[in-house]
Amino acid sequence: METHNEANKTEKEIYETLRTVIDPELGINIIDLGLIYKIEYVRNKGIQIELTLSSKGCPMGDVIINNVDAAIRAKFPDTKLDIQLVWEPAWTTDRVTLEGKTALGYTD
Repeated sequence: METHNEANKTEKEIYETLRTVIDPELGINIIDLGLIYKIEYVRNKGIQIELTLSSKGCPMGDVIINNVDAAIRAKFPDTKLDIQLVWEPAWTTDRVTLEGKTALGYTD
C-alpha cells in the first residue's frame, strides 16, 4: 500500500528533477519560471505533470516539453508519465520565483 509519505517523497524528487530542465531561451529552470502547475504521483497511475508556457506562441514549447519528458523518464524509467500542457490560469511573471526574478535581472 502506498503511503502519503511515499507519494510526497516521489513528488519532491520530480520537482527537483524538473529544476534541471532549462528554458533554452531564457536560461532559467522551468520551476523558477513558474511553468509547472501540478506534480502528482500515484503508484498505480504514475506521474502527472501539468505545465504551461509563457505564451501560446512560445518558440521553445516543444523543446521544453521534450526536455521535461526526457528528464522524468531518465529518473523514473519504469513509471507511466502523463504531461499535460495547460493554459489556465494564464502564466504571468507573478509566477516567477524570487530566484527566477533575480536570474532574469528583475529588481523591485
